[in-house]
Amino acid sequence: MKNRTNTKKLLALGMATIFALTTAGCGTQDNSGATGSAADQTVGSQSAESSGNYTKIVYSYWTMDRIPDEDARVSVENAINEITREKIGVEVELMPLAASEQAQKVSLAMASGEQIDIFNTVGELNTYISNNQVYDITDLISDHAQGAVDQVSEEFLKTTSKDGRIYGIPADKGIALAPNLYYRKDIADELGLDFSEVTCIEDLTPIYEKVAAAYPNMSALAGGAGGLELIHTFKDFDVDYLTDSWAKPMGAVLIGDDMTVKNLYASDQFKEKVELMRDWYEKGYVMKDSATTTASPQETVAAGKAFSFIGNQAGNYGVQEASSMCGYDMGYVRLAQPYLDTTAVNTVTWCISSQCKNPDKALDFLNLTYTDPDVVNLIVFGLEGRDYVKVSDREMVFPDGLDANTVPYTAQFSCGVVGSQFKQLVHQGTPADNNDLMYRENHESKTSPAFGFTFDNSSVKTEYTAVTNVINQYLPGLVWGSIDPETELPKFQAALKDAGLDAIIAEKQKQLDAWADGHPDLETWDRSLRAHDTLVVEEGGRILGFGDMTADGYLDRLFVHREAQGRGIASALCAALECRCSASEFTVHASRTAQPFFQGRGYQVVREQQVERRGVLLTNFLMVRPADGVEEKRK
Repeated sequence: MKNRTNTKKLLALGMATIFALTTAGCGTQDNSGATGSAADQTVGSQSAESSGNYTKIVYSYWTMDRIPDEDARVSVENAINEITREKIGVEVELMPLAASEQAQKVSLAMASGEQIDIFNTVGELNTYISNNQVYDITDLISDHAQGAVDQVSEEFLKTTSKDGRIYGIPADKGIALAPNLYYRKDIADELGLDFSEVTCIEDLTPIYEKVAAAYPNMSALAGGAGGLELIHTFKDFDVDYLTDSWAKPMGAVLIGDDMTVKNLYASDQFKEKVELMRDWYEKGYVMKDSATTTASPQETVAAGKAFSFIGNQAGNYGVQEASSMCGYDMGYVRLAQPYLDTTAVNTVTWCISSQCKNPDKALDFLNLTYTDPDVVNLIVFGLEGRDYVKVSDREMVFPDGLDANTVPYTAQFSCGVVGSQFKQLVHQGTPADNNDLMYRENHESKTSPAFGFTFDNSSVKTEYTAVTNVINQYLPGLVWGSIDPETELPKFQAALKDAGLDAIIAEKQKQLDAWADGHPDLETWDRSLRAHDTLVVEEGGRILGFGDMTADGYLDRLFVHREAQGRGIASALCAALECRCSASEFTVHASRTAQPFFQGRGYQVVREQQVERRGVLLTNFLMVRPADGVEEKRK
């Protein structure tokens, strides 16, 4: 493209404005089950649910650590409120929940009318949207949470949208999660265990054989906290859940680069994994109650009942946290490489409850969890001096004689869950390049061909409920080997079919095809790009983005590569194209996701419109901007 006669290069950009992957002409699927727009939702007065002159906000977060006692929690609340009263006029009540109980307790709180303003979806974003339990923050986010958006980027924000409306903010963390095995180094050293050749879960069999022989009263592998962490080792064959629950995927997935939706639970890969787990279970390598226990695997290892556990982590920070949680020096090895799909980004999404009386104030506080290190570290680590000791600008340790299990307050193993992970202290010994490693893996890991696709399950909600019930019945036992796949896997597959999994697969395929149909005919693109004024951003011979505009001011395309996000490329392209065009006004067909960007540039919505792709209605907006103010720049 850079050799075309009508194409010009725009080089050496030094912009600070954050924008990523702007698509000027595409929309998303219908969202009939979602809540209404923010304009349709009444924002309560700041005096509602307030303490004195301050608005009360209940912040619910899940922790893999124990729940702190009330005194410890309140002391942390008080410290947070010293900050929030002054900055945003808010008093915060913390609601820590165990990871295994979070979804149930949040839903119960909402059903009973208990105040809960901010919560984490933990892989269930689609369900919360379909159940009208999350607030549409589209019209509030730029005024109350722009700092969080800048931290996360527009590219990742689209994974928490439906029909272009924004329903949450993904955690700013290492999203390229890889299944890691964490193991006791003392036992590994004692037995001379060699992990150098371990690259997948199957390679652990001879290691677990030695552990079981030496420690017959100890499980080689701990389960717990819901029992399904292990399923993510299955992603070593590149599976995209297509925005289903992180913990309990429906089974309608993509495998590899094939854009055909398939039944995960009918695949050869799944069968091989559950047969392996059955073998381990029968040999005593796996905890007998792995499928049912609510104890965290870290607790089990700390109690001396297990040698290892599997956790999904980004970068290499997890081993320090695992050591502090387990009370042993832990080693780790990766069981698969990261694989990015939409679920990888939006699994940990922060939302405002649809029942929240003060969503603006709730967003103000949520924004601080992405931008204010003092607030972030209070939530994660507690009080400095009592709960942790800061030993450098970036590192912490627990006070002498204390650890994660004995300090009054900590949620530290939830690192990467609360707001921005990059604002948090790290455990002493965490490699200095860990944040850089996580950033690289976020942007360089293998990516699903359906990245950015979001499934609207509103038309198959009945089937989702029925399939979920079947999964709850069969999946934990199959994943952890406590039921025999030879007899139970066929029953599981039959029950899924009866519950309506085929309908879910068909609907996903329909929506995925419509989403993928946005891929252009290259010859048509070539002709239009030659006919339009086209600018390309290039760096080191690599194209970072491009845009094109017709002679009458229509902005046809505007794209920025996701790895070039945060550099102001989209803004620079728009400004340059507008300056080069002699039209009296500029127009664009913008998706809901792109709409705020263009509004920020002075474009106004003329009308909302819908286009049909393969039977699916997609929404975009005709937007217009007068050329006033551009003439001077043209000179």
